[in-house]
Amino acid sequence: MNIIVCIKQVPDTTNIKINPETNTLIRTGVESIINPFDMYALEEGLRLKEKHGGTVIVLSMGPPQVEQALREAISLGIDEAYLLSDRAFAGADTLATAYTLAAGIKKLGGADIILMGRQAIDGDTGQVGPGVAENLNLPHITDIRKIEGIDDQGNITVERMLEDGYLRLRTKMPVLLTVVKEINEPRLPSLRGKMAARKKEITTWIEEDLQVDSDRIGLTGSPTQVMKIFTPPKPSGGRIFQGEIKEIVTQLITELKNAGIALGGGKGANGND
Repeated sequence: MNIIVCIKQVPDTTNIKINPETNTLIRTGVESIINPFDMYALEEGLRLKEKHGGTVIVLSMGPPQVEQALREAISLGIDEAYLLSDRAFAGADTLATAYTLAAGIKKLGGADIILMGRQAIDGDTGQVGPGVAENLNLPHITDIRKIEGIDDQGNITVERMLEDGYLRLRTKMPVLLTVVKEINEPRLPSLRGKMAARKKEITTWIEEDLQVDSDRIGLTGSPTQVMKIFTPPKPSGGRIFQGEIKEIVTQLITELKNAGIALGGGKGANGND
């Protein structure tokens, strides 16, 4: 069985800051990590390999520093890693990203199962997975919480998470699946895996290698653009009341009334207000 896992390197959201003048992310000095949802896709790919045999390949698109994320994936047990990196790919929206990743998958010869996280934490669109599948003309199922099994006829049965339950679905492979965090618990890399990752060769492909339409990649091929990024204002102006309980309650009620906040009332269980 051949499995391809697509991953994305994203800024660590705990350290994100925004330039107030340009309304863009400040990436300088910000640690980058593998998109958390993609970690579950990597783990599921490795579990499928352990159960059914075959190979697991990791694929990503981005600048050269994405190699760090690919090496982290290799340290977990991934067999091969490929990076799509070219200035021509820069500025891609989800449409152009899906097209480029699909071109990389085609060059790899396709796979029985393509795995991705349900969404990236920096964009939260959830569009790239289905977009890749459409470019490859493959069936796809999103929000997978469990892969129940694969039969001898090449059918795969999965559970798709819903808000109030799940759907059990079956489809023919090859197929693209996006997974949610409920599917598994990602493993940690071993010391041996880390050592192997340092030595492993990572293949990088540029625009010419993929034979893509230049009008469909990067900024040129992106009909949508982010106009502004902003953070919600932080609350301020809090007060701390001190003293006896009755004094604190009186102060609080006075402040609420001064702020124009209506105070509701009602009868308690004993009939008192």
